[in-house]
Formats: sequence, structure tokens, C-alpha cells
Amino acid sequence: MLIPKKVKHRKHFRGSRKGVSTRLADISFGAYGLKAFSRGSITSRQIEAARRAMTRYMKRGGKVWIRIFPDRVVTTTPAEVGMGGGKGSPDHFVATVKPGTIMFEIDGVSTGVAREAMRLAAHKLPVRSIFVVKEGEDEN
Repeated sequence: MLIPKKVKHRKHFRGSRKGVSTRLADISFGAYGLKAFSRGSITSRQIEAARRAMTRYMKRGGKVWIRIFPDRVVTTTPAEVGMGGGKGSPDHFVATVKPGTIMFEIDGVSTGVAREAMRLAAHKLPVRSIFVVKEGEDEN
């Protein structure tokens, strides 16, 4: 699972998730991508489940790039703890995803294999997503 090696602050605020993605909006490495269509938080476990689904379907052929990283910590308080007493302890890490973010990229496989692998990966994620092809690539 993906987690940061070191964090500057042990606990984070939730922050804002409004707007659309501008930095991760284009396919940079592969020929095919999985683009987020809605916003949400994706845990490191969900990213790993999607990666495994893709690589297993491709029979470990081709190459997969993970473009998102879970760098924000989510805290939880134990069950049956009353109000007050401060913020809970760190529980897991999430990646914040905005619409337009390219989450995964694939290269080295045919379009049909890439489309099915991305479909299987999309079922593991809590955000709506679409399959995209890099400009200049033929889709047959």
C-alpha cells in the first residue's frame, strides 16, 4: 500500500475539494488513461485494489502508471468516545481527486485490453471515471 515516508504534520484539516483538476488533466506517460469524472477521496487500499485488478487482467503485460498518491491523513476517534477530547489519531491515508484527474495510465497493450482493464479498476474506486485515449493514438 502507498503511504508517505514522512509527514510534516501528523493531523490535517479536511480542506476544500471544489474546482477541477488542472495539473493532472493530461495523459503524460502511457497511451490510455482513467480520468475521474466526479470528486472524492481514494484510500491507499482502493488504489492498490485497482492496480492489482489491472495488472492481473493484462497478465502482467504492458506498463501501469499510478498518477495519484495518498498523501492526506484521515483521523478517527475510537468507538463510544464522547464529544470533546480533541481530534482522533491517524487512521489511513487518502488521495483527493477532482474531476479531470488522470488517475491511472497504461501502455504496451491493445485498446480492447486496456479498456477492459480500466473498467475493472474503475469498479474498485469510489469516484465515477471514464476511459480516455491519448491524442494521436488510434482507437481500434
